[in-house]
Amino acid sequence: MEVIDQFSSEHVKQVHALYQQVWWGKTRTLAETKACVSGSQVCVGIVSEQGELVGFARVLSDFIYKAVIFDVIVAPDERGKGLGIKLMELIKHHPKLNKVRHFELYCLPDMEPFYEQFGFTAEVGGIRLLRCENA
Repeated sequence: MEVIDQFSSEHVKQVHALYQQVWWGKTRTLAETKACVSGSQVCVGIVSEQGELVGFARVLSDFIYKAVIFDVIVAPDERGKGLGIKLMELIKHHPKLNKVRHFELYCLPDMEPFYEQFGFTAEVGGIRLLRCENA
């Protein structure tokens, strides 16, 4: 396995293919995926020996106070091999993010135990997620 943080056009196509394999990414277009990857401050990927992207995650950050982790994804046939753990370690120890005070992410309740092993908690002093649609 190889770790990458620079994404070629082919890698971005493979990120898009990963999105198509999860319920929350199925509606993303290739153009949106390209914009998403290029607009993120940190992206990490794991490439198999066969040259296929099998893991991906991205981060938006101010590099001091907050880093929000998005799109942690592992190819379905590669799950259970520690690649999700590897992605999280790559992010939490990324040199560009070493001064960040708080990492944050969104997840479904069934994923909370996975993220808790990295120190994440839902106990954030009563803070709530608010959202509005951009019309």
